[in-house]
Amino acid sequence: MIARAGTGPLRRLVVLRHAKSAWPEGVPDHRRPLAPRGRRDAPAAGRALADADLLPDLALCSTAVRARQTWELAFAEWGTPPPVRYEPRLYAADVPELLAAVHETPAAVETLLLVGHNPGLEELVTELAGDGLDDALEQVKVKFPTSAVAVLAWRGTAWTALTPGTALLTWFTVPRGKKR
Repeated sequence: MIARAGTGPLRRLVVLRHAKSAWPEGVPDHRRPLAPRGRRDAPAAGRALADADLLPDLALCSTAVRARQTWELAFAEWGTPPPVRYEPRLYAADVPELLAAVHETPAAVETLLLVGHNPGLEELVTELAGDGLDDALEQVKVKFPTSAVAVLAWRGTAWTALTPGTALLTWFTVPRGKKR
């Protein structure tokens, strides 16, 4: 199914919504940290990506504190983290802004991780996915909760070839950490 979506190497866009955030009084939205549950769930997301052999070649991360903390706790579960670019435009981004950032990814990157926020991430996944394995696409359309991970696979020689409906949603999970 993926082979008909394009030619070139298999590429994967891994979309990670930040983990559960806190709402401290007087703290601007951009500076909100992770809540205790988020501090448990973010490492679980990192472990899930490692277990599924979905470690990225590059990460693009929102500059919001909760997204940065999610990224830091997730990659701490891996041996060697990939390079990361903190992108201010990913904060509160809509689909065109998210896709513009993805399209700037170097062609050498085969697996890209995008760490950001809803509703933009959920809308990006549903717009890019022409189809999904099992019931993954239906699950995303119902809810894309904090710590959710969606993996879109497609073939292309450059990231600019990733356009609406060209990817296959191959995996969707919502990792949760255990209370201690």
